[in-house]
Amino acid sequence: MSDVLPLRAVAPDVCVAPQLTPDAMAEAARQGFRSVVNNRPDFEHGPDQPTSAAIEAAARAAGLEYRFLPVDGGYQSPEQIAAFAKLLQELPRPMLAFCRSGARSTRLFMAAQAL
Repeated sequence: MSDVLPLRAVAPDVCVAPQLTPDAMAEAARQGFRSVVNNRPDFEHGPDQPTSAAIEAAARAAGLEYRFLPVDGGYQSPEQIAAFAKLLQELPRPMLAFCRSGARSTRLFMAAQAL
């Protein structure tokens, strides 16, 4: 969908990305996204990582729906997978999910599709 944001489509209306910054929220909105899901726990990689609160404020200012569903990089519980599946049903699309590399958001998406 973009040459500017490092996106990978996992469905026609769902993309995943590595860590995004608050500044990226305006660009996501310009590209047509309507919602963002942050799957990365705050401070997972130290104090330089943007917080969910900062990203949420920027997302809402850009007119995006925002949800914080932090999950561990190595394991996503059945409850977290079910919560992601619910977000897929509830949030407006196109939707953008992100984590450190995009891999756990992809795994969550794939597991949610299997429910």
